[in-house]
Amino acid sequence: MTAVLDLPGPPAAAIAGLGITEVGRVYGRTASQFAADAVRLAAADAGLALPDIDGLLVSSGLSGGVKLDLQRQLGLRDLKLLSEMQGLGSTAGSMVSFAAMMVQSGAASVVACVHADAPLVAERGSRAAYETAATKRTGWRGVTAAVGVLGANHYYALAARRHMLRYGTNHDQLGAIAVAQRAWAAANPRAQLREPITIEDYHASRWIAEPLHLLDCCVVSNGGIAVIVTTAERAASLRQPPVRILGWAQAHPGRFLERNEDLGLVTGAAQSGPAALRMAGVTLADIDVVELYDCYTFTVLISLEDYGFCAKGEGGDFVTSGVLDPGGKLKLNTGGGQLSSYYLWGMTPLSEAVIQARGQAGERQAEDHELILVSGNGGVFDHHATLVLGGAR
Repeated sequence: MTAVLDLPGPPAAAIAGLGITEVGRVYGRTASQFAADAVRLAAADAGLALPDIDGLLVSSGLSGGVKLDLQRQLGLRDLKLLSEMQGLGSTAGSMVSFAAMMVQSGAASVVACVHADAPLVAERGSRAAYETAATKRTGWRGVTAAVGVLGANHYYALAARRHMLRYGTNHDQLGAIAVAQRAWAAANPRAQLREPITIEDYHASRWIAEPLHLLDCCVVSNGGIAVIVTTAERAASLRQPPVRILGWAQAHPGRFLERNEDLGLVTGAAQSGPAALRMAGVTLADIDVVELYDCYTFTVLISLEDYGFCAKGEGGDFVTSGVLDPGGKLKLNTGGGQLSSYYLWGMTPLSEAVIQARGQAGERQAEDHELILVSGNGGVFDHHATLVLGGAR
């Protein structure tokens, strides 16, 4: 008879450090410099020295520049893990899940995950950064750029319009998301936009790509954010309350923009969400705080549907019920999100999730913050990552 060994499972992983540089219209520094500063801040936040880091995952934004040579810039030696990752807005979630697997396996012990960007240039509007990027496109994307489709605004406008036509979604409903998140941003000292707005302000904002108004679109930011991932056991002995990494999943539908029967109707969140919850051993009803990727108001609405907070096609009624307001039942994008706070891809929802899980959000702190759902969306619903994080209790 073969003996069955009762072997222990892999150690749990946790986020032990968070580093956020100045964010917003911050000029005179490159994305690489922001990234290095963010890693230093994250290590100090955890109570670690830079030589304690033996893994480094890096991610560039629109401006590029965050590469493997960040190791040399930081003076790190003998790393056990070094890689550049790119899944657009889903990258942060993917980096954290990979880092968690590495520390659970023992292949590395302390992994820094960092994203930084510096697309804004002094005396030039945010639109200029994206138009410059569009002029460099080739192939099919070059053809669309030549006829005026210069960036994601137009594709998300198509997606939102399709949802409107199928389900009757309207501008008041999208506007409710913008208004609610601005209300949250008012209590976030890092937020770029803190002045309250009304639904009338939303309707009065100029068109970007119909049906999207200016207030449907995220801000553009310079800056960097890093997190430190280690084992939960080690994190418990460090400076900050550990944020446990309980579940994760990705989904990459792989449907091309030029012919996509699901554009505007369903996203990869419908796959990655349930999978991450299963790994964590929890249900959607257990989640206390939700930090969703919100490059546009419509991204929030369709993500709420796909995660199952409301039925498909009922997102519009759901968001206008008052549930998203700071006093509402669903604590969503509590820092103001990318629409009002700052835009550093998937690091925006992740950073706010860490702050909430630690109980360090001040005026905007959610009373219940034991379980937090975090999403990342890349491209035009091309890539998705979901994390389930747990507080220190």
